[in-house]
Formats: sequence, structure tokens, C-alpha cells
Amino acid sequence: MSAAPTTYQVAHRAYVQSLYRRSLKLSLDWYIRHDLWRQKALEIRAQFDENKNITNPRELETIFAKTEQQLAEFAHPDPYRCK
Repeated sequence: MSAAPTTYQVAHRAYVQSLYRRSLKLSLDWYIRHDLWRQKALEIRAQFDENKNITNPRELETIFAKTEQQLAEFAHPDPYRCK
């Protein structure tokens, strides 16, 4: 039987999911056509999968900071909002 997840693990998972979701939503601002966006979504997933086995907190902090910076950098000046 596995142990219950710690508060840190729960918070970490929620934060990574938030980064992933924000990345996907941001890419929708740049790729309106779904077929083009799907390729970008696969690239984003591959980037997250590359780092999923990293456990070093310092390395994770660096990756998180880099991802946050990229999200701010690639923010669309006139985001597309579907209704």
C-alpha cells in the first residue's frame, strides 16, 4: 500500500498542472486553427514529459522560473478569446 501524498506533492502537482494548462491556453491565442494548434500542444506536452522525473528541488525551481518567464514572454498582445 502506498503512503498518502504529502502537502508538498499535492501542491507541486497542482502547480505543474496549472503551468501546463496555462501553456496550452496561451498557445490557443497564437494558433486559431485546431489542426495547427494540436501540433503545438504535442510539443508542449513533450517539453513537460522531458522534466517529469526531475526530483531535485533546485532544478525544479529553475525549470518553473524558466516556464513562467516563457509564459510571460509569449503572451499574445491581442489574445484570441472564443465565446
